[in-house]
Amino acid sequence: MKRIIIAPDSFKESLDAPQVAKAIAAGVKKALPNVETVEVPLADGGEGLTATLVAATGGKLIETVVTGPLGEPVTARWGLLGDGHTAVVEMAQASGLPLVPKEKRNPLFTTTYGTGELIREALASGCQRLIVGIGGSATNDGGAGMAQALGVKLLDEAGRDIPWGAVGLEKLQHIDMQSLFPRVKEVEILVACDVDNPLCGPRGASAVYGPQKGATPEMIPRLDAALARLADIIARDLGIEVRDLPGAGAAGGLGAGLVAFLGATLRRGIELVMETVNLEGILAAGADLVITGEGEINRQTAYGKVPTGVAKVAGKYGIPVVALVGSIGEGAEAVYEHGIKAYMSIVPRPVPLSYCLENAATLLLDAAERLIRLLTVLSTG
Repeated sequence: MKRIIIAPDSFKESLDAPQVAKAIAAGVKKALPNVETVEVPLADGGEGLTATLVAATGGKLIETVVTGPLGEPVTARWGLLGDGHTAVVEMAQASGLPLVPKEKRNPLFTTTYGTGELIREALASGCQRLIVGIGGSATNDGGAGMAQALGVKLLDEAGRDIPWGAVGLEKLQHIDMQSLFPRVKEVEILVACDVDNPLCGPRGASAVYGPQKGATPEMIPRLDAALARLADIIARDLGIEVRDLPGAGAAGGLGAGLVAFLGATLRRGIELVMETVNLEGILAAGADLVITGEGEINRQTAYGKVPTGVAKVAGKYGIPVVALVGSIGEGAEAVYEHGIKAYMSIVPRPVPLSYCLENAATLLLDAAERLIRLLTVLSTG
């Protein structure tokens, strides 16, 4: 083997995608010191998107203080990519679930206001293109807070600004777009979204994702009704239908809010990321093997996740793809039908999860070395 492409996702709670790619490359080099390795860290739109795209394009990370999901200040990062005109914002940085202690999780009150502040800062930088990742949210406000941070007036019956959170949507009567931050209309806004849930109903934001954000069974109908009210008023005041739009329910309805208030376009996250880092161009230059990976490979991997996204592109050029993963979940064999030739767990023996999380880089390195040694034996007979 002369050239190996390394294109993994992050391993959640342990390593981001650039760290995963670095560890795999080190293992490959132990087995084949003279092989060329090309590291292309990837993401599907969730946590880690900013760091991944910045690393892959030679861009830079910028820190700023914004409003967290409970209204407190948090330090968040956004990125300017290597092309100099594309910015990337990750809503989890400003409005993500890990920012809310478990005992305080209540999607009736959490807000995306900080995400709007982060978008505003990125737009003010002069970028011409903005990528917004919307995975991992703590919110269920339909992007209302985000819109307010960008100048949209969401008003109650008395003409006053509605409160933050889903509770505010219950009072919404009118949307006024006149004070929208001007740069919104000058920039192409693309949303990296890895789900196709509609805004409302049994597959909507509240029913499917509300519980993981702290919603009780009693809250779900109330949250769903609040988003339905938002959809109705968006349709009436803005002439845009978002209720049944695939992906509108992502991130507690932020998908709908970005389309309605900012004119954004929802895109399959992995496809958008692969385009941004020019994965196809890298593969077209030729390779003997692609190594991808993620924390757990399972049935869901076949539906728009990084490994199968990579395999789809690599398949055009006849390049085999194997995956190194933290664990193998139910239904993982489904990925064989989507171009993954083989997958291997990096865990060599029964060990506690805490050990795996703390030693993920070493486990990846060792597994990559074993994989390459095995493939070398098979290829040479």
